[in-house]
Amino acid sequence: MTKNTAPLPDPRPTREYPDDDPYLWLEEVDGENALAWVETRNAETLALYADASFARDSDTARDLMDRPDRIAMVRRRGEQLYNFWKDAEHPRGLWRRADESGYRAGTPEWDVVLDLDTLAASEGEDWVWAGADLLPVSRDRVLLKLSRGGGDATVLREFDLTERSFVADGFILPEAKGGATWLDRDTLLLSSALGDGMATRAGYPRTVRLWARGTDPLAARILFESAPENMGVWAGVERPPTGERIVIAERTGFFDGFLHLADREGVEIRLDVPSDAEIHLHHDGLAVQPRTAWSVGGRTYGPDTVLAIALSDFLAGARDFTVLWEPSERRALQDVFWSGDRLVIGALDNLSPRFSVCERSAAGWTERPIPGVPAIGTVSVWPLDADPDDADGELSALMQDPVTPPTLLAIPPALSTPTVLRTTPATFDAAGLRVTRHEAISADGTRIPYVQTGPVGETGDAPVHLTAYGGFKVSILPTYQAVMGKLWLEPGGTCVSANIRGGGEFGTAWHEAGRREGKALAHDDFAAVAADLVARGVTRPHRIAAEGGSNGGLLIANMLTRYPERFGALFCTIPLIDMRRYTKLLAGASWIAEYGDPDDPTDWSFLQGISAYHAARAGEPYPPILIATSRRDDRVHPGHARKMAAKLQALGYGAAFYEPAAGGHGYGNDSTQAATFMALGINFLRRSIGWNPNPV
Repeated sequence: MTKNTAPLPDPRPTREYPDDDPYLWLEEVDGENALAWVETRNAETLALYADASFARDSDTARDLMDRPDRIAMVRRRGEQLYNFWKDAEHPRGLWRRADESGYRAGTPEWDVVLDLDTLAASEGEDWVWAGADLLPVSRDRVLLKLSRGGGDATVLREFDLTERSFVADGFILPEAKGGATWLDRDTLLLSSALGDGMATRAGYPRTVRLWARGTDPLAARILFESAPENMGVWAGVERPPTGERIVIAERTGFFDGFLHLADREGVEIRLDVPSDAEIHLHHDGLAVQPRTAWSVGGRTYGPDTVLAIALSDFLAGARDFTVLWEPSERRALQDVFWSGDRLVIGALDNLSPRFSVCERSAAGWTERPIPGVPAIGTVSVWPLDADPDDADGELSALMQDPVTPPTLLAIPPALSTPTVLRTTPATFDAAGLRVTRHEAISADGTRIPYVQTGPVGETGDAPVHLTAYGGFKVSILPTYQAVMGKLWLEPGGTCVSANIRGGGEFGTAWHEAGRREGKALAHDDFAAVAADLVARGVTRPHRIAAEGGSNGGLLIANMLTRYPERFGALFCTIPLIDMRRYTKLLAGASWIAEYGDPDDPTDWSFLQGISAYHAARAGEPYPPILIATSRRDDRVHPGHARKMAAKLQALGYGAAFYEPAAGGHGYGNDSTQAATFMALGINFLRRSIGWNPNPV
């Protein structure tokens, strides 16, 4: 017998030798060799999956995203309602405004303030809109934030709303993470990573500076400085009747930090609340939301309790908080914000949305529910006024579910019956579809809810698109997905979203259960949902197509290495994968609180269990996978996706890879880019699970 002398596939890096990484060169985002590798892989993937079906789906997705009958979402600034709008003729977008009465009547006459497509063409820049900050009171100047290619880092430029042009000698801040806001017409409060030593190790700003017009921002006086190892600092301005107040939010970690009150001379006080509590401040109103139990003023308050007190009383030493809201096992806090002098509390009661408005009077606090909120579906509520100092109590609300398009409501300050402002026309045929909720049992016996949308009746062979996130206390709720509805549900497919641990669907306890050591349990939850779909007779494993992005990309990568037998195809997007080096790549250091520190041997002992990059090995029954990222993602490094694809290919797997040159931490900066990304993924998934609903 002739001995086989063929070399074995290179397994590096491995859990045993986690730092022996032959693909570090792919972390050079714009490196010549790295880009050559990317372009070769892109060409291979497009040659395989960019067929006629892909082209048709891409066109369909783009048309859906550019539909002129979409809701124009607005925020009020003074007497005008502002909106940022993209369509087929304006793929980069228009920043525009309209009179409030015309918008409410459904006949807005839009006044275009800035055409971003025209600006980008005239300046030869790949500008992407990142927001605008209007000068208070006069509102004739604005600080525009523009991103190159869609990254988090932005350029800041002063724009004259009267002249419709950039101010010749105005404020200009070069590209950096962070930004600035107005103190007065000639002074900005600068929270930017621009300058040597001004960034934390996560790449976020670590100083707050006072920047006067006509001076060098790098020479601006430092008002506050945080340690380089912290996550970052951000600052804002409040203008209560008592005068200007600077508020500095210092993040020592993703879930920890402090709130400092300052004036132009420096910090006056740090609010004496636990570092892991969320603080909601407006004028003389202070609301505190502890993350862990807090004993103060002779009482102990549980996690996620909403506590309120007058700021002036708190600063004078009072600690007699009023309890406005308390959680229970399946009653979870989702959102807390001020709207004028009212505190709005959003919650989920066994995943059903609930909103209430709390108001203080001489007699104490009163609570009223927001009317017109449905018991099922997804509801978002926010103040109509963009500037909290101007808020009159009017709220906007958006309601939807997987088969019901979004409806925009106006909720008046009196909390009387909401007014329907806009309803989005249906983008796909939902006839015969039903939305149901189910529960899977995870590996440790925990019940994991999931929402299923699909045809009535089980066939045992349904093409299932399954997704989840499971991190950072982010709740994943069922929404109306125009593109997936048209390209997956309407042809007869089934869509499933899972509420795995690590999210916020059941409050802090649910997040804690899926954080750090619990992250592997969150991944077990997702695999349990896949198994439950099979056990219930909905489908078979090879017909389940799973997709996840960012932290959800970490989830999908772990399905490949930990539960390959439960899936037919995987779409892993803008992912975090290399858990050995993630803290050294872009914003990765800011996520240590969520995942753990790989440089700590104790943390690495559990992190290596979810580092799919180190777990991948030859000879396993891995399902087909498409790993996609963005070159301009300056949050999650594209090296994660590149290195995982390179290793899988070296191990002999046909892993597909796709990386467009722009897009930031998302699927694209305009409808064409996003449609291409989505259609490529959908076509890959459908073909990989053997489903061709619309043969060409």
